[in-house]
Amino acid sequence: MRRLLGYMRPYRTLVALSLVFLLAQSVFQVLGPLLTKTAIDKYLRPNGNPTFLDSLLPVGPWAGLSRIGLLYLAVLAGTFVTEFAQTYLMQYTGQLAMFDLRKQLMEQLQRLDLSFYDRNPVGRLVTRVTTDVDVLNDLFASGLVTILGDVLVLGFIVAIMFLLSPLLASIMLAAMPLVILVTVIFRRSVTQSYRRIRIAIARINSYLQEHITGMTVLQLFNRERRSSQEFEVVNRQHMEAYKDAITAYGWFYPVIEFISMLALAGILTYGGFRVQSGSLTLGVVAAFLQYGLRFFRPIQDLSEKYNILQGAMASSERIFKLLDTEARILPPAAPVPLSGAIAPIEFDHVWFAYKDEDWVLQDVTFTIAPGETIAVVGHTGAGKTTLISLLLRFYDIQRGSIRLGGTDIRDMDPLELRRQFGVVLQDPYLFTGTLADNIRLGTESIGQERVEAAAGQVNLLDFIRSLPEGFAYPIRERGSGLSTGQKQLISFARALAHDPRYLILDEATSSVDTETELRVRGALSRMVEGRTSVIIAHRLSTIQRADRILVMHKSKLRESGTHQQLLAQRGIYWKLYQLQYKDQEFATQDRELT
Repeated sequence: MRRLLGYMRPYRTLVALSLVFLLAQSVFQVLGPLLTKTAIDKYLRPNGNPTFLDSLLPVGPWAGLSRIGLLYLAVLAGTFVTEFAQTYLMQYTGQLAMFDLRKQLMEQLQRLDLSFYDRNPVGRLVTRVTTDVDVLNDLFASGLVTILGDVLVLGFIVAIMFLLSPLLASIMLAAMPLVILVTVIFRRSVTQSYRRIRIAIARINSYLQEHITGMTVLQLFNRERRSSQEFEVVNRQHMEAYKDAITAYGWFYPVIEFISMLALAGILTYGGFRVQSGSLTLGVVAAFLQYGLRFFRPIQDLSEKYNILQGAMASSERIFKLLDTEARILPPAAPVPLSGAIAPIEFDHVWFAYKDEDWVLQDVTFTIAPGETIAVVGHTGAGKTTLISLLLRFYDIQRGSIRLGGTDIRDMDPLELRRQFGVVLQDPYLFTGTLADNIRLGTESIGQERVEAAAGQVNLLDFIRSLPEGFAYPIRERGSGLSTGQKQLISFARALAHDPRYLILDEATSSVDTETELRVRGALSRMVEGRTSVIIAHRLSTIQRADRILVMHKSKLRESGTHQQLLAQRGIYWKLYQLQYKDQEFATQDRELT
């Protein structure tokens, strides 16, 4: 709670003003019954001891009752104004605090390593930023301050009741043990239900995110019925948890209402006898009946607010666990600045495993000279893409070192290191926005001319000019509506627009058609000019012009050389080439037969 309240500290002026209105609202809450008592005892049935309100009222009954009516109206108006002001201020302050918290969560999510996302599903993380933060907003907007307001109202009511009649106040308080017992039972029941509800919501979000993203595969394999059955199980867990909460609320309020009515019946019975004996005034009994109704309402509210508090504590634990997750890839205290020129890349006896000692790379050593274009080939799982992840320092190696210009990359700022690289991945990812925005990707220094030049270099201009909006063409989520080849060309243009010193193409042409591949291959010579380039590819036809080819096999670097040198060795590369050549030969024969 102390940590949560820290988010309110920047807005303590608004909170203090809200507390002032809350105090005024609590005072207005208890004035109504006092006015009722005064009206009865002074004018309708003159009897009893005078109160401080009597001095403010005239002697005549009509004038006095009119004055009391106006005062009652003023109290109602004051209650309305103070309640509105207090609610508005706390809702507004809560939104400001939640804005800061969501911003902090987003910054933390961008700071964490890729290994964190390997372990945590996206739906769970989305729940942290959305549902859990909304629960905390309920705490700030209608929980903390209103709990204080309920306590103030209860305190004022108890104090005034004891001033008016200690015996009647004792009858009212005699119901408290029952109320407390019922509230404890209710709290335990609802706390368990809310905990199950939060877990179920996280599971629903995770399931929906995964299956909506994979909707193409789901429909392709006719898995809709099976998916619906699985979702029904998750959804039913949420419904059952909510049913338990509904049941608890269903019996709690009627029981509290029943206990309060018993207390009021006791006041009415005992107070009636006291009025008949002349030891108590009718106005006091009327005031107690009104105070009794107002006495149990804050207790009911406190029970509900306590559940909000419990839910907020559970959500805050999950949120703070995320915020407290330490990033493993951190810049050093004094990062070494990068040189202004293209520098050699060195892998020196690199060993790496994603888990324990299940080695993905074993004793890998090679050097890439400045301006050199190398290709990396090998079977699936040989460690090709891992080389790139390590070079960009998405993961840290267990043994050896990776150096850029003679400096270990662990001595550099990861942000500055990655800024030097342009990367095109196998699966192109586009964001919602315009086509130009996806090429520029938030880098304001990239002007329209550079965007158009990059699109021209990858033979994308003809396609863009065919669009009615041109570079302002709206891109929907994940590039929906564009072909895989078109999205890949936009990714190429994105990499070139940032003018990187080092270019990495990770299976960048594996998912495009032959025509697009030819267009990319034609642009490739222009893209690698003046840059150090690393090309990972299964299609050997795209890498034959590389200065050097590295062959990875079973987590080790097995062969290195040019295309002709590796064919002459008749080793792993030669076998890969023969396999692809046979596939192409069979395809040619099929076309001839057709």
